[in-house]
Amino acid sequence: MGKITQHPILNNLINFISRRLITALALFLGTGLLIIFTNLQSSDGFTIIPKYVYPDLINSLPSSPSKPHPLPPTLAKWQDNTNSGDYFSQVTPTQVGYLVWSQFPVRVYVEPPKGISEKQAQAWVNAVLQGVQEWSNYLPLTVVEQSEIADITIARKAPPLQISPGSNITRARSAQTTYELYTSNKVLSHRFTILLSPSQTGEYLIAATRHEFGHALGIWGHSPLQTDALYFSQVRNPSPISPRDVNTLRRVYEQPTSLGWSLVDNSAT
Repeated sequence: MGKITQHPILNNLINFISRRLITALALFLGTGLLIIFTNLQSSDGFTIIPKYVYPDLINSLPSSPSKPHPLPPTLAKWQDNTNSGDYFSQVTPTQVGYLVWSQFPVRVYVEPPKGISEKQAQAWVNAVLQGVQEWSNYLPLTVVEQSEIADITIARKAPPLQISPGSNITRARSAQTTYELYTSNKVLSHRFTILLSPSQTGEYLIAATRHEFGHALGIWGHSPLQTDALYFSQVRNPSPISPRDVNTLRRVYEQPTSLGWSLVDNSAT
């Protein structure tokens, strides 16, 4: 299945998504984030890019069901004894609802780095896996060795340059997270790609992985507090996953989504 171009139904889908993005724009302006068509730019550069759209998805997306999945047991048993609250109000649903996973464990592929020594490559992989492993306390995860079966792929690669709002000045980003939609057995699904800048090393690489992986697990937004892993900007002393991060993740997984559900067969109506 290849990319679709110049298709009238695709144009209808683009119009549909554009209307949703205009609505989302009003929400994001209040949080200091900026949506540019299919790109959601922020300080760490997490970006909405639905790369591949297949015919049955195009026909069914606007009327696909949206309902919550059962709460994963790891989140169901979570209790915040500190009553720290959350930042769920900063998380925005996409055109298919909230970006939750419904099939576990979530499969993670860490692409072996190229262009550096074997020792450096192993240190990079170990740091990334540490950032990933921290989230396994809250959702079941497994590391796979085949990229084609991965739900989330992490690569050591510089994200595209970002043009600063209101100017033509470009700036580098430390990381970028994108997702794409696809169908498998007529079930609406998604997969993520995380790009981590080669300039990230040590504890900052772990923090960047922790942060971006939070996006890939469904927290499609940022916290306004530096004490949260999903704080909107990189800081000198990165925070671990906080109770507020987990509270937010749990609330996300209580929300409706079209992901993980069978698409509506419009031909039968």
